[in-house]
Amino acid sequence: MGQKVNPHGLRVGINKGWDTQWYADKKEFSVYLKEDHTIRTFIKKKYYAAAISRICIERAAGKIVVTIHTGRPGVLIGKAGAEIEVIKKDLAKLTKGKQVIINVTEVRKPDADAQLVAENVAAQLEKRTSFRRAMKQAIGKTMRAGVKGVKMQVSGRLDGREIAGTEHYSEGSIPLQTLRADIEYGFAEAHTTFGMIGVKCWVYKGDVLKAAKKEGGR
Repeated sequence: MGQKVNPHGLRVGINKGWDTQWYADKKEFSVYLKEDHTIRTFIKKKYYAAAISRICIERAAGKIVVTIHTGRPGVLIGKAGAEIEVIKKDLAKLTKGKQVIINVTEVRKPDADAQLVAENVAAQLEKRTSFRRAMKQAIGKTMRAGVKGVKMQVSGRLDGREIAGTEHYSEGSIPLQTLRADIEYGFAEAHTTFGMIGVKCWVYKGDVLKAAKKEGGR
């Protein structure tokens, strides 16, 4: 069997950065790690409809800076930033009174974001849409958004089958073994009447390091 590895984790330090940025000693490390997980889980669960792609957390001087990348910033910000204040209060309770700063960044092309594409397909599967139709439509939209390749995979009791299976479709090129390739990976779960269906999405946006070399050579 082939060994699977997360495309983002494989490229950290090469063309991807960390989603969490802070330093802690042995005593505080586990506390911060659990706190980060609690923050991410809370925001993702409460504001799932806001199309959140990823959540980045930074810590410095006792402050927690949470940057939320979302396809629908209006839902998160609310009228005159009212919803941001609600999030701050909720996170302050979760972090035992620590100062929390919220930054909202818009995902300009939601159709080219792997996580949002996977969540969109999962939402369609929950509405009993055929998995083939949902996948092909999503792949078509993503390719029209200007990416170089996209691959989708669904696993579970597809269309209510007795035995769980896996099916995947792809278009364009997906060089998963090439480290210089800028590949986004997204995963979502669809909770259907027949059980859970996992949706995976890989989006290839082109090579990163080639451009960096040209700039350095000028």
